[in-house]
Amino acid sequence: MYNFNFEPVFAGFDQLLLGAWLTIQLSVAAMIIGLIVSIACAAGKTSGIAPLRWVIDAYIEIIRNTPFLVQIFFIFFGLPSLGIFLTPNSAALVALVVNFGAYGTEIIRAGIESIQKGQIEAGTALGLSKLQIFRYIIMKPALRTVYPSLTSQFIYLMLTSSVVSAISADDLAAAGNNLQSQTFASFEVYIVITIMYLVMSVGFSTIFSMIEKAAFKYPLSR
Repeated sequence: MYNFNFEPVFAGFDQLLLGAWLTIQLSVAAMIIGLIVSIACAAGKTSGIAPLRWVIDAYIEIIRNTPFLVQIFFIFFGLPSLGIFLTPNSAALVALVVNFGAYGTEIIRAGIESIQKGQIEAGTALGLSKLQIFRYIIMKPALRTVYPSLTSQFIYLMLTSSVVSAISADDLAAAGNNLQSQTFASFEVYIVITIMYLVMSVGFSTIFSMIEKAAFKYPLSR
């Protein structure tokens, strides 16, 4: 019978905490920057500028139809051939932003297209500028509609970030790999890591639920 021994894991638990903290930092930063990219690309995709739509469509199709691991390898190992050198953590952030941006664009685009033309025409009739119409009549209701999908995509992004350990980024998965190689307590280490990812996922889901209740009540606040 297998004898569980968590003492080596708890002795090196500070390593796991540091890895978890970096995972959170990478994920939150990627979400914020990726959301900006998503909004910009969604606005471009719903615009009447055909060349811009083609470029955005190509970006989305490339990212959505290639493995995330390959994208990371391209950024970390491929870009140096062009003279662009990134640290493992920086490459991980760029890859996460690019990935979230592509999926987020499609989510936000769906929200924008759910807005009825009559609402936009009403805003024009009231004398609102194009920026005001986009901000108050299109973007806020659209974000409210797709908010659950965006938060689910963030949770998925955070869990997917474990792949960045493949380029030696110092995330939770990498910390776990290092700890199990030091202690040889593989089963115990990965049980603890699994629980930590679960706690982070549930924690962020709870936070996002609280934000939704506060930020997206009717009427939508400015």
